[in-house]
Amino acid sequence: MVKFIERVKLISTIDESIDLLYEVKKNDLIVKAVTFATQYHEGQFRKSGEPYIIHPILVAAITGHFGSDDEMIVAALLHDVVEDTSCDIQEIATTFSREVAHLVEGLTKITELRDEELIPSTSDEKLISSALSFRKMLIASIDDVRVLVIKLCDRLHNMLTLEALSHEKQKRIAEETLVVYVPIAHRLGIAAIKNNLENLSFYYLFPQEYKKINDYLTQSNQRFELQINSLISKVKTLMLKNGFIDGDFSIHKRIKHSYSIYLKMQRKGVSIEEVLDLMALRILVKSPLECYKVLGILHQNFKPLISRFKDYIAIPKDNGYQTIHTTIFNDSSIFEIQTRTFDMHKTAEYGVASHWKYKGHEGLSPKLKWLDELRTQSEIGENIEHMYELAKDDLYSADISVYSPKGDVFHLPRGATTLDFAYAVHTEIGDHTKAAYINKKRSPLLTELRNGDIVRIELSGEKILRCSWIESVKTAKAKNAMRLNCNQKRKELDTHTAVNIILGIFNFKYENIKPVLESTDTCKNIHKSASDLSHLQENIYQLKKKILKDSKFIPLISPFKKYVLKQQQFDNIILYSTSHYSQVLFDYCCHPKRGDEIVAFKKGNIATVHHKFCTHANAMIDEHQPMVFVQWSYDRPDHYKLIVSIENKKGSLASFLLYLAKIGVDLITINLSKSENSHADYFEMVVDVPHKSKEALFHHTKQNFKIIDFSLLNDAYKK
Repeated sequence: MVKFIERVKLISTIDESIDLLYEVKKNDLIVKAVTFATQYHEGQFRKSGEPYIIHPILVAAITGHFGSDDEMIVAALLHDVVEDTSCDIQEIATTFSREVAHLVEGLTKITELRDEELIPSTSDEKLISSALSFRKMLIASIDDVRVLVIKLCDRLHNMLTLEALSHEKQKRIAEETLVVYVPIAHRLGIAAIKNNLENLSFYYLFPQEYKKINDYLTQSNQRFELQINSLISKVKTLMLKNGFIDGDFSIHKRIKHSYSIYLKMQRKGVSIEEVLDLMALRILVKSPLECYKVLGILHQNFKPLISRFKDYIAIPKDNGYQTIHTTIFNDSSIFEIQTRTFDMHKTAEYGVASHWKYKGHEGLSPKLKWLDELRTQSEIGENIEHMYELAKDDLYSADISVYSPKGDVFHLPRGATTLDFAYAVHTEIGDHTKAAYINKKRSPLLTELRNGDIVRIELSGEKILRCSWIESVKTAKAKNAMRLNCNQKRKELDTHTAVNIILGIFNFKYENIKPVLESTDTCKNIHKSASDLSHLQENIYQLKKKILKDSKFIPLISPFKKYVLKQQQFDNIILYSTSHYSQVLFDYCCHPKRGDEIVAFKKGNIATVHHKFCTHANAMIDEHQPMVFVQWSYDRPDHYKLIVSIENKKGSLASFLLYLAKIGVDLITINLSKSENSHADYFEMVVDVPHKSKEALFHHTKQNFKIIDFSLLNDAYKK
């Protein structure tokens, strides 16, 4: 694969590109498609000045390398003709086939972001842009996953030729590649494309970090080669001694790719020297049984690091990946060794494309249930940006395998909770979960699951809302299901809350106000008045007019009272009311924290605050107890515990503290937790963070520190 990509990068003429394509695959249909595409793209050029036709020909060559299905290769050749020339879908269907036309139409729906439409990387619109691209890819490919495979090959060639564009455009396209295309390549199991897209994006987005890692690998190359070759020699000798025949197996050496190293350094907070599995061997054998025989040989002759053992042959990943991973010590060095069959290797490198490349795609259906689930998320999600963020987390995260009591396997992202498992089984199961047992021991529903856990769910007869838990679960399926339930409940609560606030303002009983509300248009969107102050004030004005027009309501209201809402602030709470309040209290049944959704009840001149989804509060809302409009105040800074990793070199701490001061964050206390084996020190701080400074703290551009933990210390009970 590496040699093939290097050839693609060096090609700059039409003849060279055609020669490469025909080496991959040549027949009458493909020759016809080359001629057809060349004629339509005649006179078009890329930013580099090269004839445009080179791009679709090389995309077709890359596509053919990953999946030699004729229709895929032809569609790759024609993927831009409908969008960029006078050709239409009907002509493609007539000249080639309905199947090719269907693929080209799917590719055309994924409208490529044009240079002038690219969103600046500093803009809030960047997420929207990525989310829309993601959704278009999802919807266009739902009926035929080959659309995604071609689109990934198209993006790979675009990334290989990105140097012709300006620095800003390079960065924007690389960002989109990393957050839209890489997760999909990962889930499709096409490691060869995923790794190349990651490294190319890494090169353009983080050039300094890329150079540091690349320089280290280059400087250490000779040492790595000696260590790996020594291990290969030992392993080969041991395999031959234990019954393997030379030529029936293959051993490949590899160094972890740059972006993977960078992610591990960031995730673990370590230097490149501390990354354990930089060097790796991959052993290919004929059968699954031989994989386990190799594992036995390795563990008998080298000391294994058992905590890093994974058997993806017995329990394959969702994308079809199968390999045994083990990590061993050899001559004071640590190596990861992957063992798989030759067929498993094809699946690992080519993913779903291997179904067409090696077996022919008829009758085969790759595991694509996740694609259907993402479409469902897109349909029911609150907004496309939110769906995209959740889906991306699910698509591109390390998996753990968890079991039901019957032995069914569920693959969940690392960090998933027991409640995530319940929703993974079925949405109804998640909605009705009341208790859970992990390895036969009763455990909280937000317990983080570990690889190999056996989980049993106990159900309630009624749906249980856990609206304050949405951010505590990990998977998109759980978050979306919980959010959908809570949105329905929220609207119902907001409707009753708005009515109860009006009761408190007019000092009415519910029986008196109900006919007034029902006789006006106000009732249609009254739920908005629970959170929108201007909407509430307008409703009050309209209701007063309605009441004064109807003689039966006049005794209930003073015509001279203005009913203007006035603001009163109590520490971090703001009330808006026509009455004066002397005190705000927090009931201890629900313990709301700053930022949680809250409601307040009127008891004389005291307001009592609850979490909006508190069971006790919900009962009082249903009873139509008078309420008052309430909001959090963000005028005062919050106390946070901040754990930060700061590069261990002169001036780094001073630079970080200067940055905190610059963005308005005040330091209260600081403690050093020195790391013996790291190039970074860890500091635990208590800081005052104004609401407006949070974004600056997390979206910093400095590279000498990394935030490890950020947690709120003060809440509504600790003023």
